[in-house]
Amino acid sequence: MSSIEPTARPPAAPRERARAHVYSRPPEPVYFPEAEEVPETNRHLELRTALYMILKRELAQVATLGSDQFVYWDPTTSKKRLAPDAFVRLGMPHRTFRTWKTWLHGAPDLGVEIVSESDEGEPDWEEKLARYRASGIREVVRFDPDDRARPIRVWDALDGDLVERAPDDPELRACEALELWWTVVEDPSVGPMLRLSRDREGRDLLPTPGEAEAKAREENRKLEAEVEALRAELAQVKGKRRTRRRSPG
Repeated sequence: MSSIEPTARPPAAPRERARAHVYSRPPEPVYFPEAEEVPETNRHLELRTALYMILKRELAQVATLGSDQFVYWDPTTSKKRLAPDAFVRLGMPHRTFRTWKTWLHGAPDLGVEIVSESDEGEPDWEEKLARYRASGIREVVRFDPDDRARPIRVWDALDGDLVERAPDDPELRACEALELWWTVVEDPSVGPMLRLSRDREGRDLLPTPGEAEAKAREENRKLEAEVEALRAELAQVKGKRRTRRRSPG
């Protein structure tokens, strides 16, 4: 009897089917809905839309952005999903899409939730936070416009978990994903509004499209005024030259 142990064989490659089979039904692909009817207040709509438009204007060349669209992270079920009020995936120019599937496009780098009157409190938030954790998102921001003491809370992905920054963290409002700063600005029509700034103090705000257009109009008015002033000065100089030519030598 040989003392040599038999060597393990590698698993055989799957063979192609030799013949077609008759099945009782066709395969059913997983259906991923694009939308769901959820009540939304006017204030929430305006806050969400304003933030999305600010982000899009600033980042459309370097990031894809979504707002209130489903984010799926499990290709086997449509039940595991989120619908952030705004989310950002860096590294690809903005494009339109119906749903975001992380197994195709990667997890978002940033997700933002704006608390509204239709939300039902912390138990629901803990469940939503667990979904964010499972999705693989990098940074989550929760803005509560009615919480004057603590309107902004931030969670970061750490070692497979989402951990909230402490209230006394000096870098609490740093948006690490975008290298910007979160701030709250009082808007005359909707009240406290979540905004982004290039500086910690919130002086250099990323403008809304309306603010950007108003600034462009003001700059155009100033430029036109400068051009008119130069024309008037040039006309005055020409007039003086003509006067010198006509005066007796």
